[in-house]
Amino acid sequence: MNPLLSRLQPYPFERLRQLFAGVTPNPALQAISLGMGEPKHATPAFIREAMMASVMATPSGLASYPATAGEPRLRQACSDWLKLRYGLDVNPATQVLPVNGSREALFALTQTIIDPAPAGRDAALAPVVVCPNPFYQIYEGAALLAGAEPYFVPSDAARNFAQDWDSVPASIWERTQLLITCSPGNPTGAVMPLSEWEKLFALSDRYGFVIASDECYSEIYFRDEPPLGGMEAAARLGRSDFRKLVSLTSLSKRSNVPGMRSGFVAGDAALIKQFLLYRTYHGSAMSPVVQAASIAAWGDEQHVIENRALYRDKFAQVTPLIAGVLDVALPDAGFYLWAKVKGNDTEFARELFTLYNVTVLPGTFLARDGQGVNPGAQRIRMALVAETAECVEAAQRIVQFVKSRT
Repeated sequence: MNPLLSRLQPYPFERLRQLFAGVTPNPALQAISLGMGEPKHATPAFIREAMMASVMATPSGLASYPATAGEPRLRQACSDWLKLRYGLDVNPATQVLPVNGSREALFALTQTIIDPAPAGRDAALAPVVVCPNPFYQIYEGAALLAGAEPYFVPSDAARNFAQDWDSVPASIWERTQLLITCSPGNPTGAVMPLSEWEKLFALSDRYGFVIASDECYSEIYFRDEPPLGGMEAAARLGRSDFRKLVSLTSLSKRSNVPGMRSGFVAGDAALIKQFLLYRTYHGSAMSPVVQAASIAAWGDEQHVIENRALYRDKFAQVTPLIAGVLDVALPDAGFYLWAKVKGNDTEFARELFTLYNVTVLPGTFLARDGQGVNPGAQRIRMALVAETAECVEAAQRIVQFVKSRT
């Protein structure tokens, strides 16, 4: 067995199952889960119809092996969306690559980028993958299985959960081969401003590392201005070649199709070329029927506008309820509330589940200790992915629970 597998930590939802083991929730209340960030809004009919039409088509459909690079029509659809959304001119043949969701892409990209034994480096000093803290656990697992060490940069609640990049010592930047950003952030919902991108690009130029921008929550936002993307920031700063930068996005949240496992990676053509080589051997081609549905999804914005309106209405109803008893505010974007609680966050989650049959995710499950502090401590993540009425009911139960504890 690969010995690096032993370094992987249990996934947050496995830890949640362990936390709830032996607990019988209140049988008088219907279960409501705010734990997993899995979209529950209906998949638009035209996307399903595009998939079914592809299955029935001749000679396409399922009759041939798909190319790892994806169909030219899909790459063009992704490029067209980047132009519409960010005003970017991206070559669909060399700067775009369809992927089976951002999770697969984040993991595979890390294996592509990391050189576990770079020439001239002390063998005892592993390469580093810098990532936010709290974070999406794929970042950590991908780093470890690539033979790198993850380095977690804490967020600052006093600065809208911005990452404290200035706290990273030069000795870490010198070993860094990959920096993963998440904007809008999971779980904080924070969006990185242009000044933060400018800082990271300067660090990348100085130390030579690649930046991977995880942007899967970019289309669910609550401000008038949509979130700034990594490639958009690069273009504004005169980096239109997107050197050492790739952005990853997905249809899962944007179009309510997590079961399709469809997204794309775009950016530096040299990196995309090597990433395609890796994925060719990895067997990661996207199904033709998923490609057909993806072309339809990327080509339509009306369903995205309607989906965003559903979230805005839901958050407008739920956030004030929970803000009345917990320290929480409307995020910049995403579909999570990242609330501060009194006392231990795991105990809070377990008691809430036991007494009110509502599942939330303890913040410590989404973060790692750094300098003796876990930035997820005394916080909970609530995924407002269910229908509005169900989320409002969950919020009302949380209010009752918190008041009963005071």
